Amino acid sequence: MDLEQIMTALGLSDLQFALAVIGLLILILVAIFNFKNARARRQAKLGSDFSSADRSTREPSFAGGFADAQSEERAEPTFGESNLDIPEIKNFTIDPRIDCVITLRFDQAISGVEILAELHSWHESQVSPAAHWICEGLNADVDAAEDWESLRAEATYSELQLAIQLASRRGPISILELSDFCSRAQALAEVLGAQIDMPSVNTMLESAKELDAMAAESDIQLSINILFDDAYSWANIESLMHQRGFKLSRNGLSFEFFSNQKRIFNSADLNPNQAIKQITLLLEVPLVEQDERAFERMLGEGVEIGQLAHGRLVDDNGINLTEAAVVSIRQHLDGLYANLEKSSIPAGSSTASRLFS
Repeated sequence: MDLEQIMTALGLSDLQFALAVIGLLILILVAIFNFKNARARRQAKLGSDFSSADRSTREPSFAGGFADAQSEERAEPTFGESNLDIPEIKNFTIDPRIDCVITLRFDQAISGVEILAELHSWHESQVSPAAHWICEGLNADVDAAEDWESLRAEATYSELQLAIQLASRRGPISILELSDFCSRAQALAEVLGAQIDMPSVNTMLESAKELDAMAAESDIQLSINILFDDAYSWANIESLMHQRGFKLSRNGLSFEFFSNQKRIFNSADLNPNQAIKQITLLLEVPLVEQDERAFERMLGEGVEIGQLAHGRLVDDNGINLTEAAVVSIRQHLDGLYANLEKSSIPAGSSTASRLFS
């Protein structure tokens, strides 16, 4: 069949056929260019500045963990003197309960420095800077335990896990954020020559919506108001709060109550330049372990402060807080804690700290 017969069979005019051929040639050229570019980048990294004879990379120094000073979550390495612009990866551990997890598997172990080099541009061009993405590798070093860890330049890895948080107080992850993350993971797998195990975008979007709905039901802040008979100066209030074991917050406008070196509740911001007639104590329920009995302790502190400063506990409408109201709050709290436990995200856990942030 000659060319004219093919055109007639397809019902194409001379112009349409010419455009189709040009389009096909462009697609082929783009595919060849991308393949050669990815291969060249990989070979350049393997044989350049990172050879053992020429490399002078400093040992990684580790940043602090999550807001909790005693967090057990691993910190990611940052590099002092290096020609790589390594991103500051979030100091969280991957948690399938709240993360979309993508796994990359290598036929042969790959160096951490090569992986980090490929990740260096992720933060610069990601769709949403607020998106929490995490990367961990399965250590393949002979003298190391085979375990998941934060990436280290000097280690080698047989598998890689990439994760992005599905929901937070901002709401569920958007389709644009998730698609961007999945596209980057696929591109990384191609460059590193890895097999990829990735859930569908639609499945993860549904999981994000369900997680967000659960979080919305559990994201409760309790408040107790202490209304004084007379207004007090800032100095008097500060002395009283210190007497009750509160510490001044970093912003210098509120007071925080700690237990086991963790903040369990705090006051609302006050104006140091104005007479103070009322103090409001606040408790972020999902962020404090149930065993801390935070509401009972906050209630007790409210009563003590009221007695010392001639005040009374009132609701948000200025009506005296009744025993019936307290009992109702306790019952609601029991259900809230049970709901979090059922969702495998107990109050005060590191997972809850991420979800309710």
